[in-house]
Amino acid sequence: MKVLVLNCGSSSLKYQLIDMTNESVLCKGLVERIGIDGSVLKHEKPGLDGKHIVETPMKDHKDAINHVLSAVVDEKVGAVKDMKEIDAVGHRIVHGGEKFASSAVLTDEVIAAIEGVSDLAPLHNPANLMGVEACKAILPDVVQVAVFDTAFHQTMPEKTFLYGLPYELYTKYGVRRYGFHGTSHMYVTQRAAEMLGKAPEDLRIITCHLGNGASIAAVDHGKCLDTSMGLTPLEGLIMGTRCGDIDPAIIPFVMKKENLDADGVDKLMNKQSGVYGMTGISSDFRDIEDAANNGDKKAINALEAYIQRVKKYIGAYAAEMNGVDAVVFTAGLGENSISMRADICKDMEFLGINIDEEKNNVRGKDTVISTEDSKVKVLLIPTNEELMIARDTVKLAK
Repeated sequence: MKVLVLNCGSSSLKYQLIDMTNESVLCKGLVERIGIDGSVLKHEKPGLDGKHIVETPMKDHKDAINHVLSAVVDEKVGAVKDMKEIDAVGHRIVHGGEKFASSAVLTDEVIAAIEGVSDLAPLHNPANLMGVEACKAILPDVVQVAVFDTAFHQTMPEKTFLYGLPYELYTKYGVRRYGFHGTSHMYVTQRAAEMLGKAPEDLRIITCHLGNGASIAAVDHGKCLDTSMGLTPLEGLIMGTRCGDIDPAIIPFVMKKENLDADGVDKLMNKQSGVYGMTGISSDFRDIEDAANNGDKKAINALEAYIQRVKKYIGAYAAEMNGVDAVVFTAGLGENSISMRADICKDMEFLGINIDEEKNNVRGKDTVISTEDSKVKVLLIPTNEELMIARDTVKLAK
């Protein structure tokens, strides 16, 4: 069975075509600047020398998906001969609200329900649905499946997801913690259990998805007990451009001082904060690390603050689960920054965390990086959200 996995942003689209008989990636790519001057498709295929690049105007997601499918079936760079070989399409949907605790076939009712919670993810859900509508128009007879970022976190109990706000805000508007990156947290949880030779139900795992967007989850015996992101992806850790946890009173204070409206302060917290706002250098942690190595005080402070927040969540989640058996690092920063993993695990011996410097000297590879005698196993696992989406799509398509 061949599954096309789509991840649509407001002006971008990532895709993979996966053969689920052996879970191999037949081809993959990225479309950027959809609806903007300079639209471009970058297509890759195993054995292909370099990337196949198509620069042509793409006015909307339907245009972009048409170009994706043309590349997928292209005689020279494609992976299949005919679109009929695509058996199902799996779509990443960011927000499913409380309605979806698992993936779902995209019926008219499911699409309406996704639209109903789009005000909780106004930057993401409408873009995700553009991809759904485009695929339905181009591949009308192919099963379409929604895989939700929020679904894995729906096992959180009320004591975890409720805020200290009037209860009516929850019942009327759904104001509660939802959590994100759920597909990634679920994948690395399952992979960590495999690597340790145990079932997820036998482990207490803290999963650290550390990228430009970042979140941590407490996975207690296979189920999410808590996670750092909240109603939106703004809560939790300091990120590339997001502020993470702050005193809520800062918002009206800054609004008055800077004469900002709601959109202005939202932009400030989501787009102008994080390590970018703290340093004025970049939202890319590699740039921040370079600056810190050259003695930039703001960069040093930003990295130290970031590390402190990650440590705080690991400690809190260990307390919440009455212990921890494994800590997992994943996503761009978690997979590739040797120094960041080492600094986060430093002085955590009281929890039973001991990192092996030699084993930790690795990037982007499934590896146990803790010492042999470390009570808590520390793992590096590259995330694979596309594969998780494909697996769920196959289950539902069948």
